[in-house]
Amino acid sequence: QVRLVESGGALVQAGGSLRLACKASGMITSVFNPNSWGWYRQAPGEQRELVAGISSTRTTNYADAVKGRFTISRDNARKMVYLQMNSLKPEDTAVYYCNTLKGDLNWGQGTQVTVSS
Repeated sequence: QVRLVESGGALVQAGGSLRLACKASGMITSVFNPNSWGWYRQAPGEQRELVAGISSTRTTNYADAVKGRFTISRDNARKMVYLQMNSLKPEDTAVYYCNTLKGDLNWGQGTQVTVSS
């Protein structure tokens, strides 16, 4: 059974950096590789939103709020998806999740990112 496991969240000061990691545990590479993957976030009282996506050909796209500060990447051999977050702002505070861009896998527990001002 596929399980998404996110890690790397922490409490950081504004202007700091974090690198989030997501492992698609239990997924075979022939299923992982063709998928487009995304990082999502959900702040308290808000809906979950897509912040970054990466296609099977490594084309990336970003929400306007994070463009120029966040970078998504993938390691097909390890079945991992990463999110490098720089110049963090208090409004980036949220629980961060990964999933396919279809959002068709069971959601993991996410990883908490808290940015203090």
